[in-house]
Amino acid sequence: MQHLEHVLRHQRLCLLFYRRHQELGLFVRMGKNVLVVYAHQSAGSFNAAAKDAAVELLTAQGCTVEVSDLYAMNFKATATAEDITGDVKNAEHFCYGDETKLAFEGKVLSADIAEEQRKLSEADLVIFQFPMYWSTVPAIMKGWFDRVLTLGFAYSEEKPYSRGVFKDKKAMLSFTTGSHEAMFRVTGINGDMNVTLWPLQNGVLHYCGFQVLAPQIFWAPAHVSSEARGSMLEAWRARLRGLLGEEPLSFTPLDCFDTEKGFQLKPEVQEQHATKEFGLTVGHHLGKPLPPNSQMKAGV
Repeated sequence: MQHLEHVLRHQRLCLLFYRRHQELGLFVRMGKNVLVVYAHQSAGSFNAAAKDAAVELLTAQGCTVEVSDLYAMNFKATATAEDITGDVKNAEHFCYGDETKLAFEGKVLSADIAEEQRKLSEADLVIFQFPMYWSTVPAIMKGWFDRVLTLGFAYSEEKPYSRGVFKDKKAMLSFTTGSHEAMFRVTGINGDMNVTLWPLQNGVLHYCGFQVLAPQIFWAPAHVSSEARGSMLEAWRARLRGLLGEEPLSFTPLDCFDTEKGFQLKPEVQEQHATKEFGLTVGHHLGKPLPPNSQMKAGV
């Protein structure tokens, strides 16, 4: 009897331990690889602090974290024929997409591209950490997209979006803005942030198949108090503890489009949403109001 009571007490303690550590996000998730693609020149920047927090918290959870510090690497931002170390197929009418696809298959892409593709191939989660420049990523990170996400490696024209190459990987944007949050609302001077995010989150990440997590947006850290910046980082650290278990944003599945008729939304899909208040997504709004926060929160 005493042995049974001891076993039951041990089980209760284990359950409490499990629940407490689950709340804190402290479970070791073995085998998860994370790539942080980082674009800021200053080690003392808020972006650097956000990057460091991601490395610290994810490493503490048992992840293997690699950082591609693009400025420190002096990463080349321009996509040119120099990215191919072998012969090109058509030098006179050079097509970067076609030529780099052949170069990837022939293993003659430049060493810096090949190394980034290795990191990306091994990653379960990719975090892009950057300051927003002109409503998008800095040029050096855009160059990373252009050069690393080559045809044949990162995407297939036959299987884009929800059937994409990276459909088993997650990715997210984590960035700072120069303007306050209110300025990125539907009534704000900069317009709806959901619209701003659509080209990056749908046109780049989701196109390659990534499950896109909600962005981490640090609103105007340069224009708030040090206490407010500290609170931003604490909120990020809290999110990082459960980041690996988050559900991705919703996008219109590829099955909703007719591949035989120019990838148009199927009539039955349009009919199904004809009486609904909001469109499907920011890009597939069907002339209706945009679904609120669909590019900023999962489950909407």
